[in-house]
Amino acid sequence: MNDDETGNDYVDLEGVAVASQHHTLKYHLLGPSLTKSGQDGVDQKKVSEIIYNASKGSKYFNNEEVKDKGLTVKIDRILVKRRQLEKLDLSHDLRKADDYIAGLELGRDLSQVVVHIDCDAFYAAVEELDRPELRDVPMAVGKGVLTTCNYHARKFGCRSGMASFVALKLCPQLVCIPVNFEKYTAKARDVREILALYDPRFESASIDEAYLNITKYCTENDVDPEEAVAQMRQEVHQHCKITISAGIAANAKLAKICSNKNKPNGQYRLAPDRATILAFMHDLPTRKVNGIGRVFERELDAIGVKTCGDIYEHRAYLSRLFGEKAFQFLMGVYLGLGRTNVQPAEEYERKSVGTESTFKDMGDGNELREKLRWIAEELEKDMERTQFKGRTLVLKAKLHTYEVLTRQTAPPKAVHTADDLYRYSLPMLAKLEREIPGMKLRLMGLRCTHLVRTKKADVDFFGRSKGLHSGSGEKMTPANDPEWEIWPDAEFEDAARQEREEDIEELERLSQQDPAVSIDDLETAKEREAFELRKHNNGFAWRALLEKERKEQEEEKEAARQADDEKKRWDCPICGLSQVAEDRAFNEHIDSCLSKQTIKEIVKTNPPERVPASPTASGTKGKRGRPRNDKLPTHETKRPKKAFFT
Repeated sequence: MNDDETGNDYVDLEGVAVASQHHTLKYHLLGPSLTKSGQDGVDQKKVSEIIYNASKGSKYFNNEEVKDKGLTVKIDRILVKRRQLEKLDLSHDLRKADDYIAGLELGRDLSQVVVHIDCDAFYAAVEELDRPELRDVPMAVGKGVLTTCNYHARKFGCRSGMASFVALKLCPQLVCIPVNFEKYTAKARDVREILALYDPRFESASIDEAYLNITKYCTENDVDPEEAVAQMRQEVHQHCKITISAGIAANAKLAKICSNKNKPNGQYRLAPDRATILAFMHDLPTRKVNGIGRVFERELDAIGVKTCGDIYEHRAYLSRLFGEKAFQFLMGVYLGLGRTNVQPAEEYERKSVGTESTFKDMGDGNELREKLRWIAEELEKDMERTQFKGRTLVLKAKLHTYEVLTRQTAPPKAVHTADDLYRYSLPMLAKLEREIPGMKLRLMGLRCTHLVRTKKADVDFFGRSKGLHSGSGEKMTPANDPEWEIWPDAEFEDAARQEREEDIEELERLSQQDPAVSIDDLETAKEREAFELRKHNNGFAWRALLEKERKEQEEEKEAARQADDEKKRWDCPICGLSQVAEDRAFNEHIDSCLSKQTIKEIVKTNPPERVPASPTASGTKGKRGRPRNDKLPTHETKRPKKAFFT
């Protein structure tokens, strides 16, 4: 029997490893934020026992139990396949893996300085600015599910993504306060203003995370990367009154890992040296890598891959057990390779636009259709805002048993209006009703994929697309950039992110079932309204309302900011290009455009006339000593002059 550090017991029985359901479920219930900083000294076994006992018997617990059993069955199949592969000659797979590794090594780039910054306990830190008395006590932000905890609370095992009533069992003196998105976004904007001084094209990963490439900054200012980052962190603390931690490395993947090494209020630099990077990755637990979530971690652990260094030993099996993309992703992890390109998040190519709604169990056909229509109308708004149509329409439905189903269709045309979205999604819903008699849903969503832009780039005076030059609102996407680095990481990072989001959703429902909270305990009308929504299993409706308010505030502020930016630049009335708002330079530009415009109009409206050749004496020579022939036709003796743009 092998009892690993995650609490998973594997019993070798006729070549099939059977996981102990009791231990795996407890580990599963530890939640999506197990690797958060501040958890190193926590007794996770004690935490898992408390979570297990607190949630036992709830719908959440039952659903997690079903998911854990399903994962155990999947792992059993993986292990059976592994036993079968061990009997085969995998020399071809081994050579293929080694060739792929050699190819990756040839592309290793150690010339860039990439930084990942992470604000320390961001929401909590912002709240502590207004309430300094909370700095020295265990405190968390979030009433139903904790969004973050300060480091005093983390010592008790509390962390983000935990139901608040479970956290109170771990730490009875925990102070929970409601979220205030407007306050956090305002502070995040202040932090980003400082980041832009070091890399104007920094990439926001979330409200409290960002990537920067400071290679150019360090070169131009002749400063060491560690010194530059220390200076940046000091400026953030001085002007924003919060602390940030940073990771400095040769690529984004390593920088993300490094930023968690010396939290809070610290930084860690991994030297840009191949041997140092391989040694760093060798003993790193797989769960520390962005893109490896709880599910993938358990699957890898089952075959003996506990650290990133273990990946190499199993390289011949990985593509057959997990697929080619997983193999490529894991090889990059083992080698410590990742992207060095950092750019604003809005420049990334969007793959889908969707919306969904959670509600109390609903089985009435008319109600489901009304809900589908409402979702279609909400999606239409998002499609208009993002200016896309979709060639593929996906329906997502979560049953009252928490099972998630998806169906998709390809309409005869790209769709974006509520009428079309509803018309083409209704047959998918009807088919589900036929397949599942008495179907009850608790979530429904629509998503458009294979997107097509509805906004066409304007063409300027010179026939160029305005979307491809500076001064335009359109950005070039990585898909159009031949220099863009293609890594398989994005798919796994998205999957891990989706896993975390689903975990948070389930924890939100667990918080709604908490019998310990009474409406009399709530102070404000807003809190009481939220409680009522939660009591009727509509906690997500309230959270969606908060999110909607936050987005509206962000859009208003962004529109105001863009308006201010536009005031600083003037559009040329002739060519339409944006120019610096400076009188002399702008007038010179207009004079130049007017000259070009006049010439172009003359050429278009007054084509050159055929002018007879001037009489010359017979036998005289023209250019290059050629004899003139006055008897030639006019068009052969005189060519029209060409108009040239200066």
